[in-house]
Amino acid sequence: MIRLLYSSAVSACFERDNLSPYYAPSPFTVYLDGAEVAQVNTNVFSLFDLQPNRTYTLTLSDEPEPFSFQTPGETFALNVKDFGAVGDGVTDDTRAIQTAIHMLPEGGRLIFPAGTYLSLPLTLKSHMLLELKAGATLLGSPRRELYPILPGEATDPVTGESRIFGTFEGLVQPMYQALLSAQNARDIQVVGRGTVDGNAQNSDFWTAYRSFPVSRPRLVSLLHCQGITFHGITARNAPSWNFHPFHCQDVGFYDLAVEAPKVSPNTDAIDPEGCDGVGIIGCRLSVGDDCIAIKSGKREMAKQHDWPAQNHIIRNCLMEFGHGAVTLGSETAMGVREITVSQCYFRQTDRGLRIKTRRGRGQKCDITDISFENIRMDGVLTPVVMNMWYNCCDPDRESEYVWSRKKLPVDERTPHLGAFRFADMDCTGAQVAACYIDGLPERPIDAVTFENVRVSFDPNAKPDIPAMQNFAQARCRLGLYFENVSRVRLKNVRLQGVAGEAVIAEACGSVEKEGLLQEE
Repeated sequence: MIRLLYSSAVSACFERDNLSPYYAPSPFTVYLDGAEVAQVNTNVFSLFDLQPNRTYTLTLSDEPEPFSFQTPGETFALNVKDFGAVGDGVTDDTRAIQTAIHMLPEGGRLIFPAGTYLSLPLTLKSHMLLELKAGATLLGSPRRELYPILPGEATDPVTGESRIFGTFEGLVQPMYQALLSAQNARDIQVVGRGTVDGNAQNSDFWTAYRSFPVSRPRLVSLLHCQGITFHGITARNAPSWNFHPFHCQDVGFYDLAVEAPKVSPNTDAIDPEGCDGVGIIGCRLSVGDDCIAIKSGKREMAKQHDWPAQNHIIRNCLMEFGHGAVTLGSETAMGVREITVSQCYFRQTDRGLRIKTRRGRGQKCDITDISFENIRMDGVLTPVVMNMWYNCCDPDRESEYVWSRKKLPVDERTPHLGAFRFADMDCTGAQVAACYIDGLPERPIDAVTFENVRVSFDPNAKPDIPAMQNFAQARCRLGLYFENVSRVRLKNVRLQGVAGEAVIAEACGSVEKEGLLQEE
């Protein structure tokens, strides 16, 4: 069965209905109106260079039943070169591109033909489609001194109303403008087979950022936007986070590639913060930090706003080499709920699921109803980490309040972790721990379920630290470790190569085991 995930005037994205994580069970051929157009080996695939307002017939070699779809129409199409963009990689094309964006009619498409378009930050507007053709690269300028600096917050002198323009790691603060940004915009689409390249490797964004006067720019920043879609493009070499939707609704990322060297600092691929309804489907993410980090701000922000992260779907994605494949936190002061991750393949990330929070995130920090289903992991050091003692990114990270193992009073600073389910997971080549789940003594994690889960260890595993916390101990081939969890349920769990006990449960409530198998 084929489903249409998304269609723009000139592109379409499809998903096959099966149980295979990311890769299709076998390669297949795609035909459009009877003509062969692609050889595909993944569950999600895309078509580009389509015509607006046209009906097409799609067939697959192993599923000959035809599938019809229609592309939406558009009002007008413009070429950036008609406004003076050169595309030689040397000429500064900023003014030409921004002028073309300003002049584009509502509902129109701005075309970037093949070429390299050197640019400073650009601002997108509502009801537009930006198409990067194959061979087109939007290249960020390496000249940081020319990047506009946005205030963290600005106040209307008449009404006194304030509005956020810049954030980083859960705090409102000034920042350099992103290469592509939009605020309070609707219905923006960025599609095509081209590339958005932050060019950070040719600047000081990765080397001198600790001395900058403000926060580094994102590659793409979306503030208070609705109905935003990115389809097909490649994003690479971001100065910091690649995609940062902040307090947005209905955001889709389809069949993207996001790339950064493993050693590049803070180059998270997709970091939705305080968003409602984010879909990340069919994406390939390989970066220097977390592949996906779902956030909702720090406690200072939560005192003024109520923007939980909720209703996110992550499916049929490949994630490689990041610190965590899917991370919640650590900035989660407004809560995270209703997150589903399924049919994904994690390869050589440090962790699979990674939850980072700590005392001080606040009572609105309620993380619950998180589901991982049908996941394959290969070479992931620790498949599951839930850490309520995270000790990074805050001035008080090494304070006794953060690290004390005493049962402290529950107050307005205390976070809460609710229900988590892990099902149908096959994890090979683990090294550090099958899972490392460490709750607070004053507020234990409510419930953790593992069902139909297999974890096997690399026989040449090396010790490492499973969670970033004060006084952390290196572990090697540790089994299922639980501390301060009210209910643990294990059903049909198979462990191979564990050094020691299969299950370690300290200060836990009920621990239910059904079909637990430990092998040498």
